[in-house]
Amino acid sequence: MIFLKLILTNLRRHRIRSLISVAGIAFSVAAMLTVVTILQGAIGMFSNILSNGSQVIVFERDVSDLFFSNVPAQAAEQISGWPIVAHANPVLFGIVSSEGHPIITCFGVTPADTRIQTAAWLQGDRSSFAQHADDVVLGTRAAEFLSATLGSHVQVGHATFHVVGVLKSANGFEDGGVFMPLASAQAFFHKEGTSSVVTVKLRNKDDAATFKSMVKAQYPNLIALEDTEFTRSYSQFKILKATAWAVGGCGLLLGGLGVANTMIMSVFTRIREIAILRVNGFSHGQIGGVIFGESAIVSISGAAAGLLIGTCFLYALKLIPALDGYVDTTLHPLLMLVVLLLALLTGIAGALYPAAYAMRIRAVEALRFE
Repeated sequence: MIFLKLILTNLRRHRIRSLISVAGIAFSVAAMLTVVTILQGAIGMFSNILSNGSQVIVFERDVSDLFFSNVPAQAAEQISGWPIVAHANPVLFGIVSSEGHPIITCFGVTPADTRIQTAAWLQGDRSSFAQHADDVVLGTRAAEFLSATLGSHVQVGHATFHVVGVLKSANGFEDGGVFMPLASAQAFFHKEGTSSVVTVKLRNKDDAATFKSMVKAQYPNLIALEDTEFTRSYSQFKILKATAWAVGGCGLLLGGLGVANTMIMSVFTRIREIAILRVNGFSHGQIGGVIFGESAIVSISGAAAGLLIGTCFLYALKLIPALDGYVDTTLHPLLMLVVLLLALLTGIAGALYPAAYAMRIRAVEALRFE
């Protein structure tokens, strides 16, 4: 108990310095939590685009990005006819620009695609999709920034299309996208006879291993992955995750340096006090424990404040209409625990040198210190 009182007393005596360290850890934790959560949410939303109504994804082997993947139409047709397959839907991804809108995501899909069949249609009717080559369906956000409604003609890239429907999707990428008939998208992106992926639903999900073996045997240039496998192995997702943790790690490093600076200053201004503690029977370990205790309390307080700040910031982002659907505010307990542990370890690491210095102080020499 005496250690806790001593630690709290020392922190209260240097309130400003302690609060600055707490703030450094807090903003570092908030930055890490926000960046990691947003990027993980983006990864989850893109994964949901692929796993919508499917269990396995088939795409070209060894491509760096699905936008560069080419799955032959013949392969998609043959796969859909396999006995273990319930349905197989080819999807073509493309990115174009329009005046005032540098990036528009396009989806080339068939009328049987799950997105068309299960989405909430706010305007138009799903039976009208793909009746004509120039027909498109817009997500609600795409309809807003293109100022389009049912029956409008919109400029997408170098072509003009007729809007036959507006649908609402909880997925931000889909809600801001343009849905084209597959054949029209193939012609538009000059990828006739191919799709980016084939999303497959099996009659029995236990047949996934058999299905992947069949794809490997019959189409050596293609690869089939279950949704969870794809999320773990896709190179772009790995890059995003690594970037998120690297940015958060740099923030925590800066916070740790702030803690180290506070602890060093604390030790240097309390050399005579530490000497008195040594004279009164405190061991080297107890002196180090006081320093580590102060650092731990600063780190834990900063981490708790950072979680609160980060959570509030994420919910504030979600309230921005332009970001609705793109920001996932789901906070995973494991992520929060990892962030807390990293903050605590950062604070302890920042106290290593100050604690070692304090433990080496000799009482006789320290009492003469000015």
